[in-house]
Amino acid sequence: MVVVQKYGGSSVADKDKILNVAKKIKARIEKGDKVIVIVSAMGKTTDNLINLAKSISNKPHPREMDMLLTTGEQVSIALLSIALNELGVKAKSFNAFQLNILTTHEHTKARIKDINSSKILKELKKNAAIIIAGFQGITESGDLTTLGRGGSDTTAVAVAGKLNVPCEIYSDVDGIYTCDPRIIPNAKKISYITYDDILELSSLGAKVLHSRAVELAKKYNVKLYCASSFSNKEGTWVVNKIPEWLEQPVVTGATIEKNQIKITLSNLPKNETLIERVFKVLSEKNINIDMISMYSDEKYYHLSFSILDDLKKIIIDAIKEIDSSLNITYQGPFDKVSVVGVGMKSSPGVAARFFKTISKINAKPELVTTSEIKISVLVLKEFSQILLNALADEFSLKE
Repeated sequence: MVVVQKYGGSSVADKDKILNVAKKIKARIEKGDKVIVIVSAMGKTTDNLINLAKSISNKPHPREMDMLLTTGEQVSIALLSIALNELGVKAKSFNAFQLNILTTHEHTKARIKDINSSKILKELKKNAAIIIAGFQGITESGDLTTLGRGGSDTTAVAVAGKLNVPCEIYSDVDGIYTCDPRIIPNAKKISYITYDDILELSSLGAKVLHSRAVELAKKYNVKLYCASSFSNKEGTWVVNKIPEWLEQPVVTGATIEKNQIKITLSNLPKNETLIERVFKVLSEKNINIDMISMYSDEKYYHLSFSILDDLKKIIIDAIKEIDSSLNITYQGPFDKVSVVGVGMKSSPGVAARFFKTISKINAKPELVTTSEIKISVLVLKEFSQILLNALADEFSLKE
């Protein structure tokens, strides 16, 4: 059997951890499997490279940033391959250029378009393991690109989907939890979670899986497993549907997404074309906005939405370009607290319980957004962890 395994930066942070990963891979191969390994850069390498670039330029060119950042994975794949060969495992490392991992042209946030699976399979016939640099690709013109933070997950799932094989994601956490264990120490570990739930949790700030990786896993029905590099504890399976023998929770998890700003455009003329222009310009600048709320009175529209704090100036400048007379205000910083669960579809009363919990701690909701499987609220930063803890109690997310 062929399996894709992905090891994050914390799993290969130093020599001893690389040797630990090499031993895990060897043990898997000794069971009769062939392993395609996707590796991130060692430890804080990517952060250190970003800081180095910013010590030279406040706004480094995106293409050159990709040239710089892709060096991190090249170090870790070579070292892991060396470690495996030292253990008697025939292994070979490859970067994105060598395997023709084709991406779009958006530097620092490219998307994978195709992968040369024939090259991978050819090399797998010659080797027990092949080690591939995660997080990176190349354009049709040969420029190196990166896939955004967490992009090694996406590389792993894309390779697994292309080859129709299982994918295992290893990190320093032994599975997926209902809440961040660093905030809620007694959060429950989840045995099975649906693609839809983990996609929502990932997009809402849970540092579990890259949201693009989950999108690909769902699209290509990739069998996904998340566990720890440092223990043999059972991890979490990501599935299309919770097994029938397992009770479906109403709420699967809760998250905090920090450093949010509320932008408000007041007294907008009742002109739908103007609203369309605002969203079109923000889209053209690849700016993601969230928690949109709009209401009208007799004369005007009033539009609010949330953004990450570091986008505030870019968005205000972009809106001023449309019409310098528009009345723009901003408030914050806030945090966004969310609950997620496919079980919410068939369980009335979740919203009532959610807002009852907010009321108990006297937090004022600034913005609210809902879907069939999530409720999110923007609150002052000092209330966010208190609210998360209260929601974890309300929806039985603790051990």
